[in-house]
Amino acid sequence: MRSLTPIRTTTANLLLGAAICLGLQTAAADALAEMTPWATNEGGRMRIVTMPPEPDGTVRGALQIEPKDGWITYWKEPGEAGIPPQLTFSHESGITSQKMSYPVPKLITNGDVTDIGYDRAVAFPFALKLDNPTKAGQASQVLPLGAASIDVSAFIGICRNICIPFQAEFSLPMKAVRGTPVEEAMILNAASAALPSPPANDFAVTDYAMVKGGKVLRLTLRLPDSATAPPQVVVTGPEGHVLFESVDAKRQGHAYTLDMPVGKLPDNYDISGKRWGILATSGSRSMETSIVFD
Repeated sequence: MRSLTPIRTTTANLLLGAAICLGLQTAAADALAEMTPWATNEGGRMRIVTMPPEPDGTVRGALQIEPKDGWITYWKEPGEAGIPPQLTFSHESGITSQKMSYPVPKLITNGDVTDIGYDRAVAFPFALKLDNPTKAGQASQVLPLGAASIDVSAFIGICRNICIPFQAEFSLPMKAVRGTPVEEAMILNAASAALPSPPANDFAVTDYAMVKGGKVLRLTLRLPDSATAPPQVVVTGPEGHVLFESVDAKRQGHAYTLDMPVGKLPDNYDISGKRWGILATSGSRSMETSIVFD
């Protein structure tokens, strides 16, 4: 079994936007719907939506999760508790690579516990690569030779006062199609629009260092001109280690500097050469990047 790993996708909006335009020009009756039935439990429901395979074997899709009111589900690093979303594909499905992306989460405080996740409907975009695809007559007709369907297991946490593991099995048909399924393309386009952007000239990490004997990570960010409030900053380090609390924050013009206590790292952890992720949200904008330690 192979599991999805996270990636930040920056071109999906353009690709899916073009797919929608194409789909509107093609008879909708010619396209196959690629949406699984909803799987449900007491805290919500989930399903998988996919586009037809592209000529190179790429399949774009999304894991949709809809928590019920008062329930939450989780980001790739859930915080102090929780289960991140996972998709696992069978070896027989003929998949050679997989990547998953994560929409911008929020910090959710429940008593003394802070979770990182979503208290609303959310969709996690993913991309698969099928082994040995082939063109079937036209560019809009693609038939993967590896398998007629893909079997996938979805595993998430959905929580209220307690966290309930939620697992469901899905089968995704991989068939030749004519045209573009418009509804599915719109779902994926909306999911991609909720992803954080890469760094920009007016919103980026400009400096970072471990200080105070390696106990504190000091970050300096260039904030957007529109920033009127402190940003929300989440840092991901070793697996399961996430920082979101800051002290001694100060702003000078567009520069915002904050100290983030690192806490206890794994035993014998050598930070040299390690890459940590950073997600910063300022107003309506979010930026995701990474830093590497010398």
